[in-house]
Amino acid sequence: MTIVFKVSDNIKAQMMEFYQDRVEPKCPPYSLFQVKDYDCVTTLYESGKVMFQGIGADIEASYWIEEERIKNGRIIDITGKEKETKEEKKVFINTSSIGSDEVGTGDFFGPIVVTATFVSKENIDFLTELGVRDSKKITDIKIKKIAPEIIKKIPYATFILTNTAYNKNWNEDLNMNKIKAILHNKVLCTLKSKNYDYDKIVVDQFVYPKKYYEHIKDAKEKVNNITFMTKAEDKCLSVAAASIISRYIFLKEMHKLSEAFNMEIPKGAGPNVDKIGIKIAKEYGFDKLKEIAKMNFKNKDKIKAGLKN
Repeated sequence: MTIVFKVSDNIKAQMMEFYQDRVEPKCPPYSLFQVKDYDCVTTLYESGKVMFQGIGADIEASYWIEEERIKNGRIIDITGKEKETKEEKKVFINTSSIGSDEVGTGDFFGPIVVTATFVSKENIDFLTELGVRDSKKITDIKIKKIAPEIIKKIPYATFILTNTAYNKNWNEDLNMNKIKAILHNKVLCTLKSKNYDYDKIVVDQFVYPKKYYEHIKDAKEKVNNITFMTKAEDKCLSVAAASIISRYIFLKEMHKLSEAFNMEIPKGAGPNVDKIGIKIAKEYGFDKLKEIAKMNFKNKDKIKAGLKN
C-alpha cells in the first residue's frame, strides 16, 4: 500500500521532530528524511509531500491525517484530496443543536472518550459566559473548572472505549475512523432518543460523510441527518461542549492511570510517552501495556526496542 499527500508547514516541522531519531543516513533525492520501519517506509520530500509505503502505511498515515484535521481543519482522504464546504464557515447562532466530539484517538495511553451534548437556544448564553470553545484551545486547569458546570446543566451522553476493548477489536477492517464513527453514532443515538427539540446534529468531520455512513451501516440504530464540518468546535456550541466534557473525562482517566502506576502518564504519542512506556514495561511487564495503551501505535515498537537497550 502507498499513501501520498501534501502536509502543511506546521505538520512538516512536527514530522521532522517526531522522526528525527530514526532517519536513514542516506535519503532519496529531494527528500528531507526517510524512516524505515518493518511495516512502513515514510519519506518526507522538500515539496511537503509525504509518502507512506508498506502494509502499515494506513496506520502511519492516519496519525498525520488526524493532525492535519485537528490543527489545520484539513480533511485528507488516502488519495490526498481535500474537501472544504461553504457550510463549515457558518457559525450557529441562536440554534438548538446536538453535537459530538472525541478525545484520545491520538494518545498512546488512555481511553478514547466520545461525547454528544444537546445545547438549546436557552443555554447558549450560559455556555458563552463560561467561555466554552474547542477543548484543545483551553488549558486543562480551565477544563477541570468549567466542565462540572456544563455537566450539571447540559444534557449529554458519553462512551469510554477502554484500551483493553480497543486492542481486542482492532484489525484492518476496524480502523480508527470506523471506531470513531461507531462511537459517535452510539452517543448521538442516545441523545436523539431523548426527543430534544434540536435544529441540527453536528459532528466534527474526520472522514467524508459517505465513508462515515459506510462505517455505521451495520449498526442497529443510526443517526443519518448529520451536518459534518471541520473545526466544528469553533462554530457549534454543542460540539464545543462535547469536546470539553470528553477532555474532562479523559483527564480524569489519565489521572487514575498516573495514580495507579505512581508516575505521571503523559498524553500524546511523543518521545516522552516512549520513556514512560519503557518504564512501565520494565516494572510491570510488557503485556501490562495492553490494558492501558493502544498497541497498534508505533510507540509499541519503540518501547520494545528500548527494552533491549
